[in-house]
Amino acid sequence: MTEVIRLGDIEIAVTRKLVRNVHLSVHPPAGKVTLVAPSGTRLEVARAYAISRLGWIREQQAKLLAQARETPRQFVERESHYLWGRRYLLSIVEQDAKPSVTLDHRRIVLSVRPGSGLAKRQEVMLEWSRSLLHEAVPALIRKWEERLGVKASGYFLQRMKTMWGSCNHRAGSIRLNSELVKKPRDLLEYVVVHEMLHLVEPTHSERFVALLDQHFPTWREARAELNLLPLAAETWNQSVGDVARD
Repeated sequence: MTEVIRLGDIEIAVTRKLVRNVHLSVHPPAGKVTLVAPSGTRLEVARAYAISRLGWIREQQAKLLAQARETPRQFVERESHYLWGRRYLLSIVEQDAKPSVTLDHRRIVLSVRPGSGLAKRQEVMLEWSRSLLHEAVPALIRKWEERLGVKASGYFLQRMKTMWGSCNHRAGSIRLNSELVKKPRDLLEYVVVHEMLHLVEPTHSERFVALLDQHFPTWREARAELNLLPLAAETWNQSVGDVARD
């Protein structure tokens, strides 16, 4: 059964499950808040915990509301697309051949079969852009494995709705937002370093910040720039997606 805690203008849905610890989450796009507590937790205890994290809840909700979003791409002639921080105009070529994407100094040329619709054009562009990340990311990981003295078990690319990256410390792997191919290369490197440092220090502790200062001194500027750049347009389903968790 779900109960509700109200803290001023914030409504928190509380459920109890067979878990060891309390899990507080803020869900995109509007900042819905949920709290999962161990089965025997009294509502008053859950409320006290939520009050102690009220500042964090408001911070996460503000981030979600402030996050810039691109307008949906239609993949039509002369539409603007970004690659490594630079703006290119899309050029569409229809020909009876295997779809492909090529790049020159001002244009991204998308070749598709006659009659190919939005879904197919999007699929071809996504596959191409992911291939560019697969070319760039392994070299960055090798570089920072040596510098940080860690070993990543692997990396994954994923279209994330609210985050640029994440790290599974136990598995030793990192996950990167596939939208990073649109951002300047130094910002991709910042995200890689940030997530790989979580293999050293799993939390955002003072030690983690000190390690960032040591290994990537311009990380604050990189983070600020990245957070000002838009994420991709999304159609939201409340049951899935990236969630801010306490």
